[in-house]
Amino acid sequence: MNMKRLLFAFTLMALTANLASAQQNEAQQNEAQQNEAVITVVGETTHDFKTIKEADGAATHTFKIKNEGKAPLVITKVTTSCGCTTREYTKEPIAPGKTGEIKVTYDTANRPGPFTRTIQVYSNGSSGSYILTIKGTVEGK
Repeated sequence: MNMKRLLFAFTLMALTANLASAQQNEAQQNEAQQNEAVITVVGETTHDFKTIKEADGAATHTFKIKNEGKAPLVITKVTTSCGCTTREYTKEPIAPGKTGEIKVTYDTANRPGPFTRTIQVYSNGSSGSYILTIKGTVEGK
């Protein structure tokens, strides 16, 4: 009977220690996340150009990016879903609470009809990519 109590006490202590360790790990992860950069878009993540005349040339939109974290935000790479879309973006670190830009230009030449293109933004402010979208319809010449 005494051995059962001893085993029970030992098991209870092990479970308590394991629970305390898990809570401490969770608290450390939360603290680390609070001290990281956090990327957000000011306004829309999808821009609709509506109807664009091919004769008017390329269409451009600038997305505003904000760092809502507590560490500098660094945009490491921006890719587009096709060669018809070019991009320019803030290369220097974006301080907490400040904004940067991602300027996207869609080349309308010889592309009549509807379009949807995605822009993938890679940074230290999110895992994977943050997705922006442009869309519209090109009216031929």
